Amino acid sequence: RGIATEVNLVWLRQQRYRYLVVSRERKRRFDPERAVSIQNASGETLQLEKVLCEDGKEVRLYCHSERRAKKEEAINERFVKRFEAALDKIAAGLSNPRTTKRIDRLWERIGRLKEKSRGVGQYYDIELIPDTNGEKAVALRYTRKVAHNGPISHPGVYCLRSSETDWDEETLWRSYITLTDLEAVFRSLKSELGMRPVFHHKEERADGHLFITVLACQFAQILRRRLADQGIHASWRSLRQQLSGQVRVTAVFQQPGGQSLHVRKATRPEGQHLKICRALGIDTQPGGAHKYIH
Repeated sequence: RGIATEVNLVWLRQQRYRYLVVSRERKRRFDPERAVSIQNASGETLQLEKVLCEDGKEVRLYCHSERRAKKEEAINERFVKRFEAALDKIAAGLSNPRTTKRIDRLWERIGRLKEKSRGVGQYYDIELIPDTNGEKAVALRYTRKVAHNGPISHPGVYCLRSSETDWDEETLWRSYITLTDLEAVFRSLKSELGMRPVFHHKEERADGHLFITVLACQFAQILRRRLADQGIHASWRSLRQQLSGQVRVTAVFQQPGGQSLHVRKATRPEGQHLKICRALGIDTQPGGAHKYIH
């Protein structure tokens, strides 16, 4: 999405590059009667509406997710309540002798509220009622406008833009999900798998560092693919968090002769951890049990 500016897209078309990007346009639209339904990896139903541009050189795919809609509705409702509470506070303060009533100062305050409202403020008509001199406000009134083509009127909708006008709705969306998965892989390479930072000063050591990181990434993707075949769809970061609950512990027992018996073994896996181990066909008690007397 960061490179999907209009200027960049024009350049891509001029250079005859193919592209599939998330649209940066603020307006949203979605017609469920023209949409087709598909299911993602987690079983959620998505609705996709494909719209061909007038020049026939680009296509837009409007995607609606019910889960995303509920999340956005909750966020929007929180910002709506916060914005209206702030306006009510300003209105109540106009009857207080110690609060600011100058109209220019109040508009500045309202402007700051709109900046912090995550776009909610644009859906309100706000009016300050002046006194006889026209310098101070005696009342504040606001009404909520009907929202069109925005996050409030179309929660859970996002738009993809592509030069692949011949692809159907599902192919466009599946390709986009593949791109997001690749981006997640690169993030994992740079963070958990340790590609960056590179502290080596010699070229051959830096090459070895990068080779080991890429090799680790390949192993991680193989594990994810095997888990996906068993119905477990999770990022590498999520898998690491789930598997981190099992650790190796050492219990020490004091024997009658004064010596200590040390028993080292892995803790017992539970829940999702056990499910992952069984899906991969690996030992649920890695490392076995080791005993030694000291």
